[in-house]
Amino acid sequence: MRRRTRRRRLSMTSLIDVIFLLLLFFMLSSTFSRFAEVELSAAGAGGAGSDDVKRSFLQLGEETLRVNGQDVVLGALPDTFANLSPEAETLPVIVSLRDDVTAQRLTDVLVVLRGIGRLSISVLGS
Repeated sequence: MRRRTRRRRLSMTSLIDVIFLLLLFFMLSSTFSRFAEVELSAAGAGGAGSDDVKRSFLQLGEETLRVNGQDVVLGALPDTFANLSPEAETLPVIVSLRDDVTAQRLTDVLVVLRGIGRLSISVLGS
């Protein structure tokens, strides 16, 4: 004679406890910090600007950074722009991107340029 065994119902209590512990772990281990934002504005229509203000040209590559044709290190950008037209109130800077530039590289450069303060930045894309 064969004995009939009844299947026991699975208890969901331990599963809920495990899910709650995982949720608690991930909530406590994650960070809720705000990242800095980089403002970008669309270029306006070209008009008759003053010709006495010299524009600076920054060419950005994945590994290279050139200001007016001279190689520059990212950390030296504030000193480089401080030496260019120190009497000008605002200094227009045109940033040209090469094809191999990543979004993170562009963001790093824009954060440094934003810290300088007197620059008017225009980004040229492809």
